[in-house]
Amino acid sequence: MTAASSTTGSVTLVGGGPGAWDLMTIRGQRALQQADVILTDHLGPAHELDELCDTASKEIIDVSKLPYGRQVTQEKTNELIVTHALAGRKVVRLKGGDPYVFGRGFEELTVCREHGIPCEVVPGVTSAVSVPAAAGVPITQRGLVHSFTVVSGHLPPGHPSSLVDWRAVAQSGGTISVIMGVKNAPAIAQALQEVLPADTPAAVIQEGTTEAQRAVRCTLGTLAATMAEHSIGAPAVYVIGEVAGL
Repeated sequence: MTAASSTTGSVTLVGGGPGAWDLMTIRGQRALQQADVILTDHLGPAHELDELCDTASKEIIDVSKLPYGRQVTQEKTNELIVTHALAGRKVVRLKGGDPYVFGRGFEELTVCREHGIPCEVVPGVTSAVSVPAAAGVPITQRGLVHSFTVVSGHLPPGHPSSLVDWRAVAQSGGTISVIMGVKNAPAIAQALQEVLPADTPAAVIQEGTTEAQRAVRCTLGTLAATMAEHSIGAPAVYVIGEVAGL
């Protein structure tokens, strides 16, 4: 990678929202329309870009990190961002949800700054609250719960690299919204039951806000079995707390 020059382009980190293409912000759509290069994930409106911009006039690069599947390393993504921007192109890094909610957006911003590349962040609608809402589950409710915790479930409880105190999360008294936690749902449910009763309401929503959305209600104690019974796969969000029983 080389240093920035007078012909350096720009980078915009765009939050694509929870899935439906029309849940992207207007500012995010404008960035896509003005882009020369779009580096896209598999989440958000990645498969409906033609609804948002003229894709024929742009270079589209898939840099997805599929769960337990095809992976483009973050280092490779960073390299592509910098290379195209230093070549004078307008680059959009399109991410699912919000760039800063478990999206590694700040790492990409930092790389741009290190190379003197102008970088703007366009926030997006995070699936942690919007997907439950699409299924009729409010993340908070007056008189019932006044807080919520968004947790990444990509590492199971007790994993040496995990930064989550699951006991503290369970003791918070608020709604718990877990994203990227399909594979580890049995272990997460078991850990939460060390504090919360097994009959605590829960809801699971797969492919939220899209035509493929599926939602099932259950309890914390039956969460893992329910997900297995309904063959729930990623992407999915599950919510644990009294609001899931409304």
